[in-house]
Amino acid sequence: MTTRKPLTIEVVSDVVCPWCFVGLRRLERAIAIVLEAYPDFQYDVQWRPFFLNPETPPEGEPYLPFLIKKFGGRERVEGIWQRIREVGTTLGIDYQFEKIQIRANTLMAHRLIHWVQQQGDASNIVERLFKAHFEQGENVSDRMVLANAAKACGYDQAEVLQYLDSDEDVSLIQGMEYEARTWGVNSVPTFIFDRKSGIQGAEDPSVLANEIKRVFVSSKNQA
Repeated sequence: MTTRKPLTIEVVSDVVCPWCFVGLRRLERAIAIVLEAYPDFQYDVQWRPFFLNPETPPEGEPYLPFLIKKFGGRERVEGIWQRIREVGTTLGIDYQFEKIQIRANTLMAHRLIHWVQQQGDASNIVERLFKAHFEQGENVSDRMVLANAAKACGYDQAEVLQYLDSDEDVSLIQGMEYEARTWGVNSVPTFIFDRKSGIQGAEDPSVLANEIKRVFVSSKNQA
């Protein structure tokens, strides 16, 4: 009897992207829909790095002035925030954009996610970082913010700090981010299913679920 491999769901995202937080929650709902239809469905979520603003300096930059410059005015920024808040409310996300002071450089955060992922599913730390940034206004480029998030998820804080204070996996993360762009990823979140198909954008759970089902059924038929 052969054991079917879990379907690999790769999520290309950045922890300072509000739609990526939406994408995480919608993916969770999509997986629940798939499991209702196919109780034998097994999956493995892998988080891959993306730098939403690769030019962000290592120390970060003031958040609101950056957005005003990017979107052309405070009124437009407020409109975008309101739209995202309305979507977030339906998913249990309490966006607190006014609390955010720093637009973080996310290299360190992606390194932490990668470090956790070597030990198992990193979805908990990804969610913790989204909540730290978007609900609590914390600077997710700060080593102590990252270490505290890891501790809250059950990891050894001292071990995390030792890792973050090194340059381990810096080149690896940068290479993974570049690789995603060579695949054609130019916006996030992007969901890739068994390297056979992908969806760009935080689509409705039903859209994600339908594509997961299609790839899953195709894999079953080929087994």
